[in-house]
Amino acid sequence: MNSYKELKVWQSAIELAVICYETTGEFPKDELYGLTSQMRRAAVSIAANIAEGHGRESTGSFVQFLRVSQGSLKEFETHLVIAHRVGILPAEQFQKLIRHSDEIGKMIRALIRRLQEKS
Repeated sequence: MNSYKELKVWQSAIELAVICYETTGEFPKDELYGLTSQMRRAAVSIAANIAEGHGRESTGSFVQFLRVSQGSLKEFETHLVIAHRVGILPAEQFQKLIRHSDEIGKMIRALIRRLQEKS
């Protein structure tokens, strides 16, 4: 694989970040520096760490950055739960984002396993 842009997990993480921006754009303005900012940063970090790790050209570094990406994903999921529980994220959007997040988590774990088997 020549480019991180070819990775389905990266493409899916980009899609999640875009959906996150659209969703948080509907949040109350008083959340701009709270959950809105935190969710956007975590969502963007998922794809960014996949790209950065791929660019390191070392399997060990790539795995390390994939694990950081996993951490950002879990952070994002935590923000989703909070946003839903405080009533600013409707159940339908919450379920959509959680499902998408779960799929990305599975892809990251599978990629880590595949990379570790090769090394």
